[in-house]
Amino acid sequence: MADFDHEWTEQVCIPATHPSLAGHFPDQPVVAGVILLDRLAASLERNGHGMLQRISAVKFRAPLLPDQAAELHVAISAAQIRFRVTRGDELLATGDGELA
Repeated sequence: MADFDHEWTEQVCIPATHPSLAGHFPDQPVVAGVILLDRLAASLERNGHGMLQRISAVKFRAPLLPDQAAELHVAISAAQIRFRVTRGDELLATGDGELA
């Protein structure tokens, strides 16, 4: 992610005990995409960039399973954000959005 003012990467691992996993899906749980988006919003706030206003595009390419380690990559230019979630070399999700 080049040509951005701020960039960072952080680890993401959703524990098997997370309450949303029981509904996604019984006996074969996967992490719901909204949980990853919530982690993105929390990362933006924690790193001093304010609140996520909207997500203009997101594509989930592969599932993240409970207790699997992944990386959240975030890049910001002005109020525009770009993010991706990876597990090793595998791309799990990509998206664009705006800060409030």
